[in-house]
Amino acid sequence: MFKKRHPPVGSMPGTLVFGDAAQRPAIRVMKYKPGMLQEIDCENAADAHALLDDETICWIDVHGLGDEKTLREFAELFKITPLALEAVVNVPQRPKVETHDSNLLCITRMMKLTDDRIEPEQVSIFLGSNYVLTFQERPGDVFEPVRERIRMDGPIFRRSGSSYLTYAIIDAVIDAYYPILEHYGYLLETLEDAIVEKPRPALLHEVHGIKRDLLAIRRGIWPQRELINSMIRDEFALVTEHTKLHLRDCYDHAVQIMDAIETFRELCGGLMDVYLSSIGNRQNEVMKVLTIMASIFIPITFLAGIYGMNFEKMPELKNPYGYPTLLAIMAALVSSMLWWFYSKGWLGNRDN
Repeated sequence: MFKKRHPPVGSMPGTLVFGDAAQRPAIRVMKYKPGMLQEIDCENAADAHALLDDETICWIDVHGLGDEKTLREFAELFKITPLALEAVVNVPQRPKVETHDSNLLCITRMMKLTDDRIEPEQVSIFLGSNYVLTFQERPGDVFEPVRERIRMDGPIFRRSGSSYLTYAIIDAVIDAYYPILEHYGYLLETLEDAIVEKPRPALLHEVHGIKRDLLAIRRGIWPQRELINSMIRDEFALVTEHTKLHLRDCYDHAVQIMDAIETFRELCGGLMDVYLSSIGNRQNEVMKVLTIMASIFIPITFLAGIYGMNFEKMPELKNPYGYPTLLAIMAALVSSMLWWFYSKGWLGNRDN
């Protein structure tokens, strides 16, 4: 359910733990201002830091957390505290916002849907006066629409500061939850029809799987709502009023996603109740059929048992019509009982 890379108990604050599967960092920089855009792949942190100036905004995007030397170089050049660097490397952290001397740290939880499975990933954002530095666990993200907006040189994006770019990144993280919820909404509708028509244990396992995934999504979006609210309400020197206005819309999206998640979780609980009710109804139908069959065979079994005792003085044994008479009585009993069950609505689909 929850796995986090953490140092041994009693380690010094700021101790970094690198996973075996952590990838070597790849550094990509977008440097822009109105009428100008440069996209540069850098070899190291020093090359990325050298691109900073007071006239442009730099988005330094780092994919991969597998090289301690590179990460510590970023920390030194961009004045990232050891505790902040620990929060970047020792993933996952709870989404939060923290202010430091020269930058603002925002930790978000990005969700991607791959082969019908969600892949959570931590994205750490450092907001500076003229740059945004992001750290991702691995290549592949949901930020391509943000990059396209920068390339388009729209009337707002390149003319807004670094805090607006931070908002755009957070907004892309939040909006990426919508297609995931649409996917799970479709799955729940399909499962609802299947459970009503033909309930089986495999469907119940699918419902449990969806409920577990929704819990993971909720654990990601809930603290991000608090993060956005903090950026709106608290006084951060690097967050402009123009950015706060757009963050309010982002906050509304987070609330909508939370409402949808809670609705889907309630629907999962309802589907479990429907499954149990359907199984109970099927068992009742089976028991009804078995009871009717037993009720039909009890009297004729009683008659067969009596005339199967083979006593010598039984009066009907010498009667030439005894055997067909007994069969006729049995047939009459079966017919009368079937008619009576049918008249009561116990046979067929008639209403009671």
